[in-house]
Amino acid sequence: MPENQGHSKRKVGLEWKAAGWAARHPGLSLGTPAVGVAAASAPEVAAVVAGGGIAGALAWARAHPNSFDRYVLPPLRTVRRRWSWTYAGLGWRRNMREVGLARQHPDTGELLVPRVLRVRAHNRHVETVWVKLLKGQTHRQWSDTLEALAVAFNAERVSIEKVKPRVVALIVQRTEPFTDPIPAPELVDDLESVDLASVYLGRDEFGRQWRESVLDNHFLVAGASRSGKNSVTWALLGSLAPAIRAGLVRVWLLDPKQTELSVGRGLAHRYGAGLAECADVCREFLNDQQRVQALLQDQGLRKFTPSVQTPLNLLIADELGALLAYGSGSDDDRKHIRTVRTTLDLIGSQGLATGHAMHGYVQEPTKDVVSCRELFTLRVCLRVTSAAHPEMVLGDGMRTRGAIADEIPAVPESAGIGFKVVERTRVPVRVRAAYSSDADIKRLVDFVNTGPGPDSEQSPGLRLVA
Repeated sequence: MPENQGHSKRKVGLEWKAAGWAARHPGLSLGTPAVGVAAASAPEVAAVVAGGGIAGALAWARAHPNSFDRYVLPPLRTVRRRWSWTYAGLGWRRNMREVGLARQHPDTGELLVPRVLRVRAHNRHVETVWVKLLKGQTHRQWSDTLEALAVAFNAERVSIEKVKPRVVALIVQRTEPFTDPIPAPELVDDLESVDLASVYLGRDEFGRQWRESVLDNHFLVAGASRSGKNSVTWALLGSLAPAIRAGLVRVWLLDPKQTELSVGRGLAHRYGAGLAECADVCREFLNDQQRVQALLQDQGLRKFTPSVQTPLNLLIADELGALLAYGSGSDDDRKHIRTVRTTLDLIGSQGLATGHAMHGYVQEPTKDVVSCRELFTLRVCLRVTSAAHPEMVLGDGMRTRGAIADEIPAVPESAGIGFKVVERTRVPVRVRAAYSSDADIKRLVDFVNTGPGPDSEQSPGLRLVA
């Protein structure tokens, strides 16, 4: 039997390619001729309709910009991006060829190119492009070309998500989505506004609210000096303010530098300044954790429910390096560091079931500095100084997949900007924490220290699930 049996060297006819394209894009293939026929048969009517539509859209945009930007601009941007030179026609073919993701058919010599399935423009900064891979291509092959794709698309960064076999989603960031500071959370009296499973921290690159659960997570936030780490702290505490005031959330602050968190000591259940005091607070925190463990065991419960008797306890450490690694080298400092390290290991491995969570902030996220790094279940990487740090914080391969935290500009305007990883898809997403000024922090402390707490041990208004 001939070697090329069943493999013709002739290419598929252009008419069949056109038919396939029309079947995949019925809106364009049917809508465009219909518009042309209507314009040819009744040009005056078509002109009036088109003019009226344009005038109506302009009036809408001027009269109510918010709704226009929400409902009209996204689909218009999507159409423009989908059929731009970048993702369609010869431009897309050239991009795929130049980054090495196109190949020739072994028999016909035809250039095979991955096909764009869909484009969605979330805003003027970010869009998602769904692509069907060629047979034999892998997710890793595309991950390895993300930097080249960013150059080909004239974008700042590209990250990738595996959707299903042979389909990936490219998240394309064209410009910086966070050009203005995000206001601090509004302080409200309503306890029902607090959802411990979905606490507001800021916004993500898609324009959505950035929310995280404080019930099921130990937080690690890494970032260089003046990267905005404390924006995460104050956004978190601002969102939890009604629950803190009600006694359903207790805050324990570790402030070895005795600067950043000192302004918030008025809302803290316990505050430690310096290494010795921080070690004492850690011991007290662990003792409270063991108290609740015994209480739950006596009651036959597997997990706590936030109440005044068993509140959610947050241990917030401003600088883990000073608590776990640095010290002065004296015997006392070494003893305190051992105490902190031991207690954080126990808290990280056992605390979530009893409502004892630790939130650590660090500049140097190496394993030598943060020995308990793997115990943190949710991690955020703000601007860092080393290309190795994003992967230390977020996990192996995260920088290759788009978490370029070391390329965030070292300017005040970028404070609070960083990356987190979506648990289900393992995709790095750009986020920005809400910014709290000194005045905002003072209002927060005053808010927590005014007003009565709940009379009962269990608050009916606190939500525990998303």
